[in-house]
Amino acid sequence: MTGKTVTRADLCEAVYQKVGLSRTESAELVELVLDEISACIVRGESVKLSSFGSFLVRSKGERIGRNPKTGEEVPISPRRVMVFKPSNVLKQRINGSLVPNGHDSDEEDA
Repeated sequence: MTGKTVTRADLCEAVYQKVGLSRTESAELVELVLDEISACIVRGESVKLSSFGSFLVRSKGERIGRNPKTGEEVPISPRRVMVFKPSNVLKQRINGSLVPNGHDSDEEDA
C-alpha cells in the first residue's frame, strides 16, 4: 500500500480548491467539522456519514492480558475505544479500484 497521508492542511486546501471559500474560511470549516465529530464521539454518540462510514464508541470490559516478554499476567482495565466501520459504498469504491476496469478477471473469461 503506497500513497501519502492526507493531513488537515490537505483537507483545507481541497475545500479551498473545490468550494471556493477563502483559505481561512476553508480551514475554519474543516476544523468545525472535525471538532463536532470529535465532540460527538467523546460523548459516546455514534457518527454516521452516509456513503462513508460510521464512527462508533465501544466499551471494553476488564480482562487479563499477558506481558509478552515475561509471560506475567496483567489486568487490563476497562476502557472505551473508537471503531470505524466503513459503509458498503466505501468498501465497493475501495475494492473497485483494485480491479482493472471494475471487472473481476473471472468475468472476462466467461
